[in-house]
Amino acid sequence: MVRAKKEDRREEIINSGLEVFSENGYYNTTTALIAERAGISQPYIFRFFKTKEELFIAALERAFERILQTFKEVDAKPEELVEKMVDAYEQLSISHPHEISLQVVSFSIVEESIREITKNSLLKLRNYTLERFKEAGISNPEREVTTFLARGILCNISYFMDLPELMDSKVK
Repeated sequence: MVRAKKEDRREEIINSGLEVFSENGYYNTTTALIAERAGISQPYIFRFFKTKEELFIAALERAFERILQTFKEVDAKPEELVEKMVDAYEQLSISHPHEISLQVVSFSIVEESIREITKNSLLKLRNYTLERFKEAGISNPEREVTTFLARGILCNISYFMDLPELMDSKVK
């Protein structure tokens, strides 16, 4: 019972961190802001995370892991795979917008540990997607995965900047 409560509190802190980091960026976020959002004292955060950086990494890893899991759950015929994966990602953007924003935030962070997590996570997504595309028999899978990931990053930036014109040619 105590362990479950402790794990629940950790999750609440990560969720609050996701929200605050995605709204304010990494450098403008303090653990005091995260604690306020979580409804706890600032020192309590440090029972779970030694530093703000460690908390950010936990949130970022969750965001990337959710994307990977979402892609793994896509069940589609080979000719529908790319479209179904795009649809799944768009749904993820709606259901977990803070996680999507957090990815954009992570691109601008210079701390090496965060840069490494971002790079490794993007490579993991690329490698998984490439294998799926190859298995589906998609022609020129390397080019297609690059286009797929580039579109996803552009989608993230479009959402983050509240600039739908980047994605939707119908918007004037």
